[in-house]
Amino acid sequence: MPSLIDIRRRIRSVKNTQQITKAMKMVSAAKLRRAQERVIAARPYNGMMQRLLSNLAASVRGLDSVAGHPLLARREEKNVQLILITSDRGLAGSFNSNLIKAAHRFIDERPGQKIQVETVGRKGRDYFRKRADVSGELTGLKTPQFSDAKALADKIIDRYEKGEIDSVYIICNEFKSVISQKLTVSQVLPVELPEGGSTPDYIFEEPPQVLLGMLLPQYIEGQMFRALLESTAAEHAARMTAMDAATSNASEVIDKLTLYMNRVRQASITKEIIEIVSGAAALE
Repeated sequence: MPSLIDIRRRIRSVKNTQQITKAMKMVSAAKLRRAQERVIAARPYNGMMQRLLSNLAASVRGLDSVAGHPLLARREEKNVQLILITSDRGLAGSFNSNLIKAAHRFIDERPGQKIQVETVGRKGRDYFRKRADVSGELTGLKTPQFSDAKALADKIIDRYEKGEIDSVYIICNEFKSVISQKLTVSQVLPVELPEGGSTPDYIFEEPPQVLLGMLLPQYIEGQMFRALLESTAAEHAARMTAMDAATSNASEVIDKLTLYMNRVRQASITKEIIEIVSGAAALE
């Protein structure tokens, strides 16, 4: 049976840990608020870009000049580029492990294809460094900037146009709410023009292939930027939830240890009283 000093020392240690998790929860909550604002601000742009491409595709669908655009070209998927967006730090619950499991499933489902992994975040990089063909890495994105997304988009666009890769997929967590993140696997290249758009009476000042040549790279850059923003917000939400659960668990541990300490102290006091009474009775 541990002594009262050991139990008190353990209670003090758990309380110190609880203070740390509580502070981390507050920091993540502040970062989440800013990241959520950036996500909400970026979503209308992506929605408008999708509607614009949808309307443009409805107006020019079937033209050979449009179908022959390099970012729309479909090839047999022999060389696949996978972009995995994880976090640089841990203590975020199952945020990174779910992403890594999804990447594993993606690779296992394509045994006859050569898959290269572009990692964003240290957790994905460290895991797949010796387990897969890592084509590049991007770390240290505390606050993702559009320049980061543009550099990543330009890299995969250049490789796709040169025929080095046949398709590009992104695996990331999409922010839904503080307690909910949606793991998504989406195809970026070749670009699938959105359907269901209206056919407004457009007057094209430039040929359709020129317009698509300008819009499609911007569309891919927007998708990359949104994926980085969504993943950052989802990471802060997951960490805040994990730290809140850790704080609650610490409270339960403290309550159990306090109750156990009281029982040990009561047993010690009872034992001392019995010894005193026994000694007094022996002297009579």
